[in-house]
Amino acid sequence: MDRKELARICEAILFASGDPVETDRLAFAAECAPEEVQEAMKELMDRYAFERRGIRILRLESSWQMCSANELAPWVTKALETRKPPKLSASQLETLTVIAYYQPTTKTLVEQIRGVDSSYSVSALLNKKLIEESGRLNAPGRPILYRTTPDFLRTFGLSSLEELPEMELTRFDQGLPEQPEAEAGREPQEVTE
Repeated sequence: MDRKELARICEAILFASGDPVETDRLAFAAECAPEEVQEAMKELMDRYAFERRGIRILRLESSWQMCSANELAPWVTKALETRKPPKLSASQLETLTVIAYYQPTTKTLVEQIRGVDSSYSVSALLNKKLIEESGRLNAPGRPILYRTTPDFLRTFGLSSLEELPEMELTRFDQGLPEQPEAEAGREPQEVTE
């Protein structure tokens, strides 16, 4: 199959889905290799941007999603009366930062780094779908592990976590307690329910 036809197939799937679609799922549907899908999607992204179209394709780690062009947000919002991106308090932003950089991590580590109870912030971030539970740590008490979601990437305009800015070490970071899984010499184990 030629790349233009593959791009048309992927475009139709993304439009119909409305949600992120994994590269492997697109490759399975189009009966081709994932690498071919990635090349076709990159060309489609470039074409939309070059032609200044009203829609764009976002890459979210190993998924793709169709969305409206960012610069047209005021008109889209006005027409559809959609909500603005979630507003975050300073405590929620701090909590989200810790989870983004140390994920998967526990609420206990977030609280150790911040020095205050983070129950409300974690709950608010879960409700805003910026973080999610990613299993439980194989340690006493089986604490819940948290990680960021694709909504986090979309909200902050990132295609992957690797685009997060480098974290500068401060005097505080050098005294940071190690994560429980590092102390136990084990990798975190996820538990699905």
